[in-house]
Amino acid sequence: MADDATGAGRGYGAGPGYGMGGMRGPGAAGTASGGAYGMRGGNGNGYGYGMGGGMGVAASGVTAPSGELTAEQRTTLASMAEEEKLAHDLYVALAARYPELRQFPMIAVAETRHLELVRTVLERYGIDDPTSGLAEGAFASAGFQSTYDRLLAGATTADAALAAGVTVEKADIGDLQSATAGLTAPDVLQVYAALLAGSQHHLAAFGG
Repeated sequence: MADDATGAGRGYGAGPGYGMGGMRGPGAAGTASGGAYGMRGGNGNGYGYGMGGGMGVAASGVTAPSGELTAEQRTTLASMAEEEKLAHDLYVALAARYPELRQFPMIAVAETRHLELVRTVLERYGIDDPTSGLAEGAFASAGFQSTYDRLLAGATTADAALAAGVTVEKADIGDLQSATAGLTAPDVLQVYAALLAGSQHHLAAFGG
C-alpha cells in the first residue's frame, strides 16, 4: 500500500482509486495465482463468502512447504497483513453502522481467517507482523490509517458502504495478482491464492 505522504502506488491516497501499488510485489499485475495453488470455485468457510475449495486452506491452514522470498516479497507479505486488517476492521465498523447489510459481518469473519493465514506465513519467515497488538481501526502505516479513516468517513449511506467494500476488494485483487508475479514460495502462493479467491467472492457479494 502506498503511503499518502509519498503518493506512490496506484491512487490509494488522494486519488479516486484504492490500489496499494508502491509497496506491493514485484512487477506489474499479471498471473492471478501460481502453479499448483490455483483457485477453484466454492464458498469454503460456510459463511457464503469464504475462500474457495480445492486448496486445503480453509479447513487445515497453510499446508504447502516454505520457499525463498526476496526482500521486496517480504515487504509485500508484511503489507498484506495490514491490507487484510483494513478490510476486516472496516467491515466490522460498517456492519455496526448498517446492520441491515448482512454482507459485512459475514465477510468480516472471512477476513479474520485471511489475516490468520498471512500471520502464519509471516511467522514462518520470521517477518514482524505490523498488525500485532493494534486495536480495530488502528494501523502502523500512515497510508493504511488514512485510507481506513477516509473510507469509513465516506460511507455515509448503505450504498456508499457497499461501494467502499467494492473499492477494497478490487484493490485487494489487483495487489494480490501483482504480488504473485515472480513469487515461487509454495506456502505464500497458497495463501495469496486463497486470499484472491476470497476477494473475488467478496467483490461479487458487494455487487462489484
